[in-house]
Amino acid sequence: MNATVMSDQQLTAADRCDRCGAQAYLRVTLASGGELLFCAHHARKHSDKLKQVALRIHDETDKLS
Repeated sequence: MNATVMSDQQLTAADRCDRCGAQAYLRVTLASGGELLFCAHHARKHSDKLKQVALRIHDETDKLS
């Protein structure tokens, strides 16, 4: 399954990474209906696996540039 990068509802400073608690810049919607949030670091670290399991990916890492 290929993930689609979509423009969903924007992430806020209150959205936190599920791995480390830093501000989230990536929202991954899973086919099962679940949702995961990642900081830019963990999004990059796990990007290959996330693309395999994601139904949708909402990426706001461009806000860091």
